[in-house]
Amino acid sequence: MELSIQLPKKFKEQTVRELLEQEWLVPRKVRHFLRTRKNISINGETALFHFPVKSGDIVTLQFEPEDYPTPTILLGNKLNIEVLFEDEHLIILNKPIGMKTHPNQPDEQDTLLNHLAAYLSPKNQIPYVVHRLDKETSGAILFAKNPFVLPILGRLLESKQIYRRYQAVVSGKLKESLTIRKKIGRDRHDRRKRVVDERRGDMAVTHVDVDSYVKKSNQTTVYCVLETGRTHQIRVHLKSIGHPIIGDPLYHPNPVGRLMLHAYELHLVHPFTGETIVAIAEPSLW
Repeated sequence: MELSIQLPKKFKEQTVRELLEQEWLVPRKVRHFLRTRKNISINGETALFHFPVKSGDIVTLQFEPEDYPTPTILLGNKLNIEVLFEDEHLIILNKPIGMKTHPNQPDEQDTLLNHLAAYLSPKNQIPYVVHRLDKETSGAILFAKNPFVLPILGRLLESKQIYRRYQAVVSGKLKESLTIRKKIGRDRHDRRKRVVDERRGDMAVTHVDVDSYVKKSNQTTVYCVLETGRTHQIRVHLKSIGHPIIGDPLYHPNPVGRLMLHAYELHLVHPFTGETIVAIAEPSLW
């Protein structure tokens, strides 16, 4: 695998070592091989770790197969893929409702990851999961297209530099916008579910903005923005304040129809180009 990346305009001058270690999070073992094999070049010239790199430079890295082991993913059907954004490093898809993000068993091949693998196969690329959406949730979801960018996108997610905005329809009248800060843990009685658990759970923060209320159906439409990414976070948080999401098979007492939760927007600054990427997953819930 060979990657050539042109450093963006606002790039701060630093050494090759700093770039690989601090900016691009290249594992120590892989950095060692890049150095000993002399598999790094700047603007076409072989570079050493103490060489400086600056804005506009083209940095080329040559990896061997053993540097990043290739995962085995069964190929699905590429026709199940709807692309919202794509370049050589990452891809954002519009996930359909009722489809798992990735396999839980090695013989599964009807998940979004399988279908994406089929889509990328002619390009000799393999997808890597950055984050996930529940099976019942639709909308924008991000994947890496090579193992090199995966930890960089993971860091952006952990440091809250990837903005995710969800649409939801809940039971009852939610009178005002609010922020829910409640710890979430596993339900000891049902392994499929999560519960608010202030003693054993992990902190989760969800910002909820009220959009509109329909008196006839007694339902409120809202937007939710995540600060954290716990399993079932929005679903558990909204239930905990007495407003479960319509159609939720796990957390609504009378689920009817689809789960009314949709990942409508995903924003991030591209880690290599500095470009701001805004992906909108249409159609929306309303």
